[in-house]
Amino acid sequence: MDPKLTEVSQFFDRFKAAFVRNDFDTCATFLSQLKVLLTEFKSLPPLFEDTPNAVQELTIARDIYEHAVVLSVKTEDQDAFERDFFQLKPYYTDARSRLSLSPQEFPILGLNLLRLLVQNRIAEFHTELELLSSAALENPCIKHAVELEQSFMEGAYNRVLTARQTVPHETYVYFMDLLAKTVRDEIAGCSEKAYDYLSINDARQMLLFSSDQELSEYIKEEHPEWEIKKGSVFFQKAKESAPCKEIPSLQLINQTLSYARELERIV
Repeated sequence: MDPKLTEVSQFFDRFKAAFVRNDFDTCATFLSQLKVLLTEFKSLPPLFEDTPNAVQELTIARDIYEHAVVLSVKTEDQDAFERDFFQLKPYYTDARSRLSLSPQEFPILGLNLLRLLVQNRIAEFHTELELLSSAALENPCIKHAVELEQSFMEGAYNRVLTARQTVPHETYVYFMDLLAKTVRDEIAGCSEKAYDYLSINDARQMLLFSSDQELSEYIKEEHPEWEIKKGSVFFQKAKESAPCKEIPSLQLINQTLSYARELERIV
């Protein structure tokens, strides 16, 4: 085996051993070294040179970047996820004809769709979806993300929250928890504008919590401006604390009249 390829394989084995131990700091150190070593392989993107060990080099590089993506989820680093995913993506597209299908491809593609949904990047979500093959769209990991987006757009928040119990891959839990928080924040924002107060039971059901304790902890951490008293959740304090912006009505009237005069001159 080529000495450079042997060195990368040995480093990668040490990375995987640390990964199994959940020693993520050590993983990050090895990953940085691996990425530097990979730059010496001319068979990798963007060059794709036809070297004697091209297939082995492409395969191990893809495996490294797949582990990098999963590591970013484990460490809850969304910026690292985006960087590593875009480094990995050419191996799923440009190198597809030279490599066999990776068992991690569909779970990671679905994970990226879920990330875009959590970040409310809906246009990019649909762009990525359009690039997928018909076989990919039938995969449970991809279908899970698509069904979530449909439920989110329909406002079927209960389906979004219950979907956490049926995730197709363990790495999805992190983004599902973030999505659940996004959903609850959306419901909370609408509730405090629509109601002066709600009973604890109604608030718990509306925010889709299973116990009063979960509701109390959510209010304490996310909405300390709400008040719980006499068996109800009062939003009035939050409304009173919201700044009321003064509308410069006289200025707006003068600007409108000025525009009207200018239009008359043009005509």
